[in-house]
Amino acid sequence: MSKRFVIALIKHETNTFSPIATPLSAFGHGNGPSYGEDARAAFAGSNTAFAAFLDIARREGAEALTPIAAESWPSNRATRATFEALLQPLEEAVRAGCDACFLDLHGAMVVEGCDDAEGEILRRLRRIRADLPIAVTFDYHTNLSPDSVANASVITGYKTYPHVDMYEAGLLAGDILARSLRGQVRPVMAWGWLPLVSSVMRHAPEDGPSGDILAYARAMEKSGRVLAATLLPGFPHADTPYTGVSAVVVADALADAVVDVKAAQAAAQEVCERMLAIAWERRAEYVFHPEPLKESMARARALGAGRHEGPILLIDHCDNCGSGGTQDVMLVVEEILRQNLDDVAIAPIRDRLAVAQMVEAGIGSNVNLRLGGKTDMPAIGLAGRPLQLAGRVRTITDGEIVFSGPMYTGLKSHLGRTAVLDTGRAQIVVTERHHEPFDLVIFRHCGIEPTKKRFIMLKSRIHYRAGFKPIAAHIVECAGAGVTNADLSVYRYGKLARPIYPLDAI
Repeated sequence: MSKRFVIALIKHETNTFSPIATPLSAFGHGNGPSYGEDARAAFAGSNTAFAAFLDIARREGAEALTPIAAESWPSNRATRATFEALLQPLEEAVRAGCDACFLDLHGAMVVEGCDDAEGEILRRLRRIRADLPIAVTFDYHTNLSPDSVANASVITGYKTYPHVDMYEAGLLAGDILARSLRGQVRPVMAWGWLPLVSSVMRHAPEDGPSGDILAYARAMEKSGRVLAATLLPGFPHADTPYTGVSAVVVADALADAVVDVKAAQAAAQEVCERMLAIAWERRAEYVFHPEPLKESMARARALGAGRHEGPILLIDHCDNCGSGGTQDVMLVVEEILRQNLDDVAIAPIRDRLAVAQMVEAGIGSNVNLRLGGKTDMPAIGLAGRPLQLAGRVRTITDGEIVFSGPMYTGLKSHLGRTAVLDTGRAQIVVTERHHEPFDLVIFRHCGIEPTKKRFIMLKSRIHYRAGFKPIAAHIVECAGAGVTNADLSVYRYGKLARPIYPLDAI
């Protein structure tokens, strides 16, 4: 009889300082979770771990059960009721009987009454079946907990930021577990954690220590010393006891038909400790030092006066919905207009009321809007402040898009109704729903060709590099305001394991 594999996706990066709620409907990026065959159809063939798990099941001749696929943009904690609704289909599928479980999880999910949602998911599955083989692929920004490690059989994570290797990471975890089911390997894991809360703006491999750590991890995998080596720089906007930099390594205890758990454990531990040693030795490089906004914009303006191929990117990194931002803080837009930058495309500003006003006015109409600034952020003491703007409604769309890649290639997504406000100097993409601009389709679907603009302002942090870095002449990071601020001193942490660098002197 063929094997039965349960494959599920439950992902949420929780910013505990965000004012954005996370109802069940937020999953599916606003359309709610997908179940059964709909889950399979939504993710098959995509650049995701879920798709890789489907391919592993096909390769192994196994029946693939897909009880749920649910991913939301980062925001605050989901309620316990929402969490139970997400977990119930997965528990039921495992309870019905399976040979293995393959989970595409985030690793920084916090829910009402639980700082470690992924650990809770794995504990619950273990209670249903203590010997269940479980492979997990985590996001790069995981805050890894002891319970997650103790209750998983295999753990891998992404090695890229922007995350363009999600399928590859899932394939690695899935392959190790599938081989273990065939008796070809016997995975054992070692892991470690550092009291280091690192800025997301310093996580990309080209920006700090992560690049060298990841190169070492890949070399260890290629050498065969270990099966998988994963660096997890953590998510600093989740106030939990697990927040920090960690690493997890999988080694094979089966060599030449001889089981040697002690030797495999030692190999995994050695690689893990070396990865973390590099991170700790170079911890100062994980601290981000922002440039004042007025100076950044003046520098961008000077760059724009020259001749060059491609646009200058203005990165509004403090208000990125991809890390829990409201996506309606107007500080950087205001500075763009104050310093008279011209030929600017901006995306996206989330403002349902402004979209409704533009839709009602119609394409070609002149409108006067109080744009953005609709959301207060009490966790950081920041009040919403709209920006009064006049302009013409250039375009209205339904906001249905398909990513061209390299991130989430082939997946459909939903901006909600979308309208473009043309102020003369700037064309501003305004959406009903949150969305991080990591793909050129964010502009192209509404008639703006980003390669032809002098300036592009993006509410993003690092993921924009997937689609926009290849077309950019220059990149200028703009320190505005919001709940994804790279200055960690603006947050009032209460649950971090203290002392922790750089908030404490250690």
